Amino acid sequence: MSFDYDDQNIFAKILRGEIPNQTVLETEYTLAFRDINPQAPVHVLVIPKGAYVTYDHFAAEADDVEILDFTRVVGKLCADLGVSTGRGDGGHRLITNAGRDGVQEVPHMHVHILGGRGLGRMLTAG
Repeated sequence: MSFDYDDQNIFAKILRGEIPNQTVLETEYTLAFRDINPQAPVHVLVIPKGAYVTYDHFAAEADDVEILDFTRVVGKLCADLGVSTGRGDGGHRLITNAGRDGVQEVPHMHVHILGGRGLGRMLTAG
């Protein structure tokens, strides 16, 4: 499988410090920041610092330490943002889009953490 990474995508530019962001949490391997067009009261993007295009690319090629760090950051953010069901909070939706059919807008692997209100159904038949 081949994944072509475009190092001129907006998230790569954010990682290089060329575009500002509202950082929520940063580790050696992961960056989380507020979405500039939030779709819910809580809307944070989480990206690995490595050059991965989609989640399946990340899962197949990232080092174990990158995957562990990313996963732990997501868990910490859900708790910190008050959307973790483990604390009895209201819950959240974790979304990653991949490729054309998944309507991926930025070709850098990222997940959206959304919460802070009821989010409705994810998909409808059609």
